[in-house]
Parts: sequence; C-alpha cells; structure tokens
Amino acid sequence: MDVISVEERANRAGSRRWWTLLVLCLSLVIITLDNTILNVAIPTLVRDLHASNNQLQWIVDSYVLVFAGLLLTAGSVSDRFGRKGALNAGLLVFAAGSVASALAGTATTLIFTRGVMGLGAAFVFPSTLSILTNVFTDPTDRAKAIAVWAGMAGVGIALGPLTGGWLLQHFYWGSIFLVNLPIVALALIGGRVFVPTSRDPDAGRADPAGALLSLVGLVALVFGIIQGPDHGWTSAEILGSFAVALVALATFVVVELRSAHPMLDLAIFRNPRFTAASLSVTVVYFCLFGTIFVMTQHLQFVLGYSPFAAGIRVLPFALVLVPVANLTPRLVHAFGARAVIATGLAVVALSLAVRAGASVHSHYDFLLVCSVLFAAGMGLTIAPATASIMGSVPKEKAGVGSAVNDTTRQVGGALGVALLGSVFSSGYRSTLALRAPRGVPAAALQASRASIGAAIDAGRQVGGHAGAQLVDAARHGFIHGADVVSVIAAVVAVVAAAVVMRVLPGRASVVVLEEPVVENALLVQAGVGEMEAG
Repeated sequence: MDVISVEERANRAGSRRWWTLLVLCLSLVIITLDNTILNVAIPTLVRDLHASNNQLQWIVDSYVLVFAGLLLTAGSVSDRFGRKGALNAGLLVFAAGSVASALAGTATTLIFTRGVMGLGAAFVFPSTLSILTNVFTDPTDRAKAIAVWAGMAGVGIALGPLTGGWLLQHFYWGSIFLVNLPIVALALIGGRVFVPTSRDPDAGRADPAGALLSLVGLVALVFGIIQGPDHGWTSAEILGSFAVALVALATFVVVELRSAHPMLDLAIFRNPRFTAASLSVTVVYFCLFGTIFVMTQHLQFVLGYSPFAAGIRVLPFALVLVPVANLTPRLVHAFGARAVIATGLAVVALSLAVRAGASVHSHYDFLLVCSVLFAAGMGLTIAPATASIMGSVPKEKAGVGSAVNDTTRQVGGALGVALLGSVFSSGYRSTLALRAPRGVPAAALQASRASIGAAIDAGRQVGGHAGAQLVDAARHGFIHGADVVSVIAAVVAVVAAAVVMRVLPGRASVVVLEEPVVENALLVQAGVGEMEAG
C-alpha cells in the first residue's frame, strides 16, 4: 500500500510539473507576443501618432531597455524573496502598463508607458525560467522543458503579428495592448494553482550599486547608438553618452568583482559553456529584432498587404521554430551542443545572406524562404544555448542565471533595433535623396525622410507623376536599407558561429548541473552527462 501511495504521489507530482510549465509558457508568450504585435502596428503608429523612425525605435527600445536594464536586479530579487511572488508582481505591472499604452495619445507618451511594461516584463521573464529549473529536477525532463520553453517564444512571435493584424483590422491600435489583459488573468489564476514558491535559502545582501550601474550603462549605450545618426556620431551628446556607458559598465565590473555578495558573479564568464552560449543568444536576438523591425514594414509598405494579411504571412516562422526547438535535445545528444548551436547560427546567417538579395520586385515567396530559414536556425540555437547557460549555475541561483540569459536576449534585441535600425535609416535616406524626383516640394521631401510610411503619404498628397516617383524612390530606399542591414547581420552570425566552434567545449551537453561549472570544473559530456549529473 505504501509503495502504491508513493507511486501515485510521484505521478501526480510529475503531471503537476507539466501544468506548471504550461502556466510559465503562458506568461512567457505574453512577453514575446508584445514585441511582435507592436512590430505589425508600426505602420499604423506612423499614420495615427505621426511617429518618426527615431520615435518608432524608441517605442520598441524603451520597453527593451528598461527590461534589459532591470533583469539582473529582478532575478536577484526573485531568488531572495520568492520567484512566484516576483512573477505575479511582474504580471500585474505589465497589465497596468498595457492599459496605459492603449490610452496613450502621443508617441512620446507611448514611449513612457512601454517602459512601464518593460518594468513588469523584467520580473516575469527570468521568473519563468528559474521556476522551471527548480521544478524540473530530473536532467532529462529539464532539457525537454527548456526546449518547450524556448519553442513557446515562437508561438508569441507568430501570434503577435497575426493577432495584431486582426485587431488593427477591426479595432483601434490600442487594442494590441488591451489583448494582454485576459492572458495576464489566466496566468495569474494558473499560477495560484500550479506554480510553487521557491527562493534561494542562502541569499546574500542586496547589490543596489550593481543594479544602478548596469541600468545606467545600458541606457547610455543604446541611447548613443539610436541617436547617433540624427545628432552625429562625433557630437558632444553622443560621445558623452558613450563615455557614460563606458564608465558605468567598467565601474559595474569593478564593483561586482570586489563585492562579497555581487548581483552577478563575473567569474561565471570564465566558463566557456556559459560565455559561448550567451554570445549565441545575443547574436540571434540581435539579428531577429534588427531585421523584423523592417520585415513587417516590407510586407505592408512595399508589398501592399494589410496588417492582418501581413500577420498571416509571418505565421510560418513559428510553425518552423517550435518543432525545431523541441527537436534539439535529441540532436544535442547525438551531435553535441557545439555542433547544433554553430549550425543554427550558420543557418541564420544563410537566411540573412539570401535576404540581402531582395529587390523592389521580390515577392512574398522570397521573404517566406528567408523567414523559414531564420526560424530553423533560431530553433537550433536558442534551446541548447539556454540550457547551457542554466547548466552553468546552481539551481539556487536560477533567478540570476535566468536573468543573465534574458539579459543577453534583450541587450541583443535592443542593439539590433538600435544599431541596425540606424544603419537602415541611413541607407533609406541616402537612396531617397539620390532617387527623389525634381519638382517635389521641399516639405514633402523632408517628411519622406522620416519613414517609408510618411513618404507614401507625402506622395499621395503631391499626386501625379512626381508623387508616384517619390513613392518609388522611397521603396527603393527601403529595400536598399534592408539589404545593407541583412548583410551586416549575416556577417555577425557567421562570426558568432566561428566563435562557438572555437570556444564551446566539444559535445558539451545541455544537462543542468546542481553545482556551477566554474567552481567544480566539471564538463558533462553528451551521452554520459545524465548519468554523471544524477
């Protein structure tokens, strides 16, 4: 009787773990959904809020910047005071920011309210992965759960444009934020029932200096990158911004190395598994956010699709990403994490190289091939890289480990939008200036420099042959900027693949260790990793 009772309890606990994963994935989806649902609304924001390219970048980056800047602090807080409480608090703040964003009347207001949403997301995202790590204690199940967790990001990526397109077709643009509310409600209810409470029993003192320095450094860095094309890279404002970033981040390193209870133990970066995997995640999101910024505009402004039609055409991305990500535990077991991650980055680079050959005459099927290739490469990279990162920290520090993983994503994404967005704007404006027809009013030409959406509106106002030529010049400028961005992103992905092949230990598994690799110097080998970790 006792044996049967133990087995029944074990079965119930096993079933409960997967329900917990479902709740965590639901919380994750709302974060990724918000990023892509906003991208499909960019053309609408141009028309309704008269947002310029620079403001569009800040509407995206204000969220990402606050998110990335606070992740380490949020992860540390969740480890110290409880991960379930951090998750619930983050969801509530995210919901409040969503309501405020839906009611925003100007682009400037929306930039601020998006920052509030980023604050909530900073507590949600790391909590999901740290709770997962503590719930799934079996190495095999944990690897599978992480693969599901990584793949579910693809569901949000796909549902964002699709849901956003449908909402924009039937309601006003603020509905793309109000849709978050029922998802938050479901996640809170499910969390109350299925998500257990956990925390670090040996948490040290708080590190407010580290939190402040990391936030200041990241904000200053991305601000300089975004504003560089408008103010000039050698202007006092931009050079000052980069100087502040350098001093703040350098001081952060010094403070963390000297602290008895650092927010982030920098010694972990000596572990090649951790460093190479973090680089891989950063590069993939750098490429993803830097190119998806122009993808939805391409579908609507160049190919002429409605927001909903554009959303449907982004759906294949997730249909490829999710199954590929869930396939990676088997691939890693057979070939090792290094081979799988490097192959994924190479496929990402291939997709971008193909994308760089686009022209104004390219059809959707061309973009579809590029999108599917990118999704396959991302799926091969993210799950094993995430598991390698989490395998480098003990589960008691899962909140900080998850925060580092999430920080690499968000910093990569922010830099992708900022840096590649700046390059795109420069390419767009230079081509527009070369191809713009004579006789177009100076005011119309100046307005067209803001974005391709503004150029189309200006062309309609000018009318006639000159107006049509202005729109054609804007479309050529858009494609030129997007092609240059694709080339740069492809080169970055190739370099990252080479670094992974050089740095990541051969056949290192994704099994999560109970002790950090940096302390015990244990490198678990694929095939025998599960036995050794157990």
